[in-house]
Amino acid sequence: MHFAVLAFAFALPVTTWALDNGLMRTPPMGWLAWERFRCDIDCENDPKNCISENLFIDMADRLSEDGWRELGYVYVNIDDCWSSKERDSQGRLQADPKRFPGGIHKLARYLHDRGLKLGIYGDMGTYTCGGYPGTPLDKIEIDAQTFADWEVDMFKYDGCYSNATEQEQGYPLMSKALNATGRPIGYSCSWPAYQGGLPPKVNYTQLGEICNLWRNYGDIQDSWDSVMKIVDWFFENQDVLTPAAGPGRWNDPDMLIIGNFGLSMDQSRSQMALWAIMAAPLFMSNDLRTISSGAQSILQNKMAISINQDPLGIQGRCILKKSHIEVYWRPLSNNASALVFFSRRTDMPYRYKTSLSKLNYTAGSYKVCVYRLRRDMYRV
Repeated sequence: MHFAVLAFAFALPVTTWALDNGLMRTPPMGWLAWERFRCDIDCENDPKNCISENLFIDMADRLSEDGWRELGYVYVNIDDCWSSKERDSQGRLQADPKRFPGGIHKLARYLHDRGLKLGIYGDMGTYTCGGYPGTPLDKIEIDAQTFADWEVDMFKYDGCYSNATEQEQGYPLMSKALNATGRPIGYSCSWPAYQGGLPPKVNYTQLGEICNLWRNYGDIQDSWDSVMKIVDWFFENQDVLTPAAGPGRWNDPDMLIIGNFGLSMDQSRSQMALWAIMAAPLFMSNDLRTISSGAQSILQNKMAISINQDPLGIQGRCILKKSHIEVYWRPLSNNASALVFFSRRTDMPYRYKTSLSKLNYTAGSYKVCVYRLRRDMYRV
């Protein structure tokens, strides 16, 4: 799989509406536990990889010491299986005392001292997907205040063990409850993923008013097939999804799995390029303690990150499909735009010749900057 991202002059006005909390004006970036570490709670036999405060401290140290934070990777996000199986005597969620002996607030302070932010997970059902206490309708206010008291910076609200009626009430209620705490907390909604991701069941105008980002599709797995299923769904439905995205409100195709086991280096470069053109949140789920230099260089590529973080905030589109080649285009700020040339051919490099005029660029002078992922690329 082979990619290039090219920036050209272009201009496009845009108007956006978003959740009024002032957060995530560009796609959030950071690290998330789920895909790599799942619900491993066996700290006795797997102390380095179990869901515990030590794991999140380790990842925070890597983000702050290995050049990630300066590039924008600032969130460290806890996913499922972090809590005790019982609420405390005041009815509040509490962290598992053996795996998080310092508690979530202490962990948040540790991250904040290093210029990082803490994200946490909850679920609208009676139970989370992993069987831990959920945050149903009658617990929304107390849990939102608990997260604020802990100085949490982001909250992901999942939808296991809930129905469409509860989701229709609960996702907006949680948005109001988080805002009412007075603490800025980024809000990730899984609502559309549980309703098929498309209208009429999904109202993207409403989502943009209550959520900062949302999962549209199923969980990513550590395989190229999973990446391509997500990419295909997003671009097949781009006419619905692209207008929904903008500063403060993002479609979330799920985690970056670069640095794990399932992708080759070419496929890893491919995921990074496509997530950049999609204006996707960049949440890595890997082991930053052991990541290879090659995977790290892909994830830390400054041009790919700058395209992803462009303040105009317009999600890219597929503009051409021809034989083995696909071309994706994204308008950027400062009269620029980005192109991704993607070959689906897996047996050998694919030679492709085109011109800016064939891609509907107007005549003029263009300054071209190439994010070259392989030497055997394309002639443009």
